[in-house]
Amino acid sequence: MIDIKKLRENPELFRQACRRKNAAVDVDELLRLDERLRRVKTQLQEIATDKNQAGKSIALMKEPDQRQQAIARLAELKQREKQLDEELAPLEPKLHEMLLHLPLPAHPQAPVGPDASGNLEVRRWGDVRRFDFQPKDHVQLGRQLGLIDLERGVKLSGARHYVLRGAGALLHQAVLRLAHDHMVAKGFEPLTVPVLAKEQAFVGTGWFPAGRDQVYAVPADELFLVGTAEVPATSLYMDEILDEADLPIRFVAQSLCFRREAGAAGQDTYGLYRIHQFEKVEQVIICRHDPDEAERWHQHIVRNAEEVLQKLDLPYRVIEVCTGDMGLGKYRMFDIETWMPSRGGYCETHSASNLMDFQARRLNLRYRDRNRKIQFCVTMNNTVIASPRILIALLELNQNADASITVPVALRPYLFGRERIGPPA
Repeated sequence: MIDIKKLRENPELFRQACRRKNAAVDVDELLRLDERLRRVKTQLQEIATDKNQAGKSIALMKEPDQRQQAIARLAELKQREKQLDEELAPLEPKLHEMLLHLPLPAHPQAPVGPDASGNLEVRRWGDVRRFDFQPKDHVQLGRQLGLIDLERGVKLSGARHYVLRGAGALLHQAVLRLAHDHMVAKGFEPLTVPVLAKEQAFVGTGWFPAGRDQVYAVPADELFLVGTAEVPATSLYMDEILDEADLPIRFVAQSLCFRREAGAAGQDTYGLYRIHQFEKVEQVIICRHDPDEAERWHQHIVRNAEEVLQKLDLPYRVIEVCTGDMGLGKYRMFDIETWMPSRGGYCETHSASNLMDFQARRLNLRYRDRNRKIQFCVTMNNTVIASPRILIALLELNQNADASITVPVALRPYLFGRERIGPPA
């Protein structure tokens, strides 16, 4: 949700945001609707004042004719009030709906582009491995080593479901624990959050209405399965007023995540890349409404994710996402892409977004500053690690000629000191 005062002051900025973010919102119609709504509300306030004055004056009138005229005038005011109430009723929800689809203008330094083709590489880390043997992909390795059972996953739950077995399940948990421990050591408060949330949390974080088709619904309980811990973690203080002294709030939340992945096709549906259920360690920051401070924290959460990948010795690159690929609520956004040999390139494994006050306004998430003034917070989030997608890179880049897997040094303490994963006995 945007600050409508800024829209009134600079509508061209938001017309530009619609063009750059491919949002089909008629800004001029929205402004006309807003003006009409304000006009009706003003008229209702004036009628309320007139009614109050008329009521007081009638009680003091002694002349019957004068009193009758005043009563008739009061009746006219009530009739006009009823008409205006009927006119107002559809205006507010219509304006609210249009505002839910209006994009936040991006950071001035964000690259302008129509889609992912406009994204810009910022930096790279690590060397891409060159094999001196014919490498296998993660599905072949997983089957041969008894780590991944796709067939039984599909039997249980349908396409793009899986079972991790034995050392595969241990490796999955080891990656998550490493990422979680890394964030707790950096001072982030750990959360265990519900994976079922109310619609208000999805609307508040910007997942609804645009992303509704990607979310699993539980109609009987009016709940939805989250696609990321960002939804409950960011919504934790919705409709509350925090104290500036308590900011920034830094959360790390590990949760199951569920996504319908409607529209996914081709290579993305192979193996463990784009699946319906996974686990993710997510970092969320809620801070003061200060663009410079927000930028510092945004860079901080990107570095946190990079540090985990460096611990795993996985080569990656950081991408700054362009306007046409970043989504309505994003102010600035970076993706981290990790090298996956079987896919022949860097592939997205992390996404870091600064949303300024976009989510906070929708969530009514505020704080009282040192001058006792109420301000909207700034929110941001980033993946620390998501598994099993990251297992694609881990398995493929650490394979040996005999199809065994060398366990990265950072994960060995979580695997009882194990250095190598070979075929099951």
